[in-house]
Amino acid sequence: MNKAQLIEKLAKDVEGINKKQAEKMINVLTDTIIAELKNGHEVTITGFGTFLSRIRYSRGGVNPQKPTERITIPEVKVAKFKTGYNLNQALKGTR
Repeated sequence: MNKAQLIEKLAKDVEGINKKQAEKMINVLTDTIIAELKNGHEVTITGFGTFLSRIRYSRGGVNPQKPTERITIPEVKVAKFKTGYNLNQALKGTR
């Protein structure tokens, strides 16, 4: 399912909203999650999961174009997702 399909499903399933409103809801949700992660906070949706930002520390590597050359891969902030109980149970088929 892509974003357009999600918007269409949300508009169909939630009574009283159209596609434009559904799109705005999805955009506000994703923008809020991104802003919180950039600020180093977690976003938890109980039962579904937790979005976190973590730092992947710098490390040594090998230049793939010149295998004899060692390079330093800089540290970077990455997004992580930890599944919640209800999502885990649904995927296991017990819910």
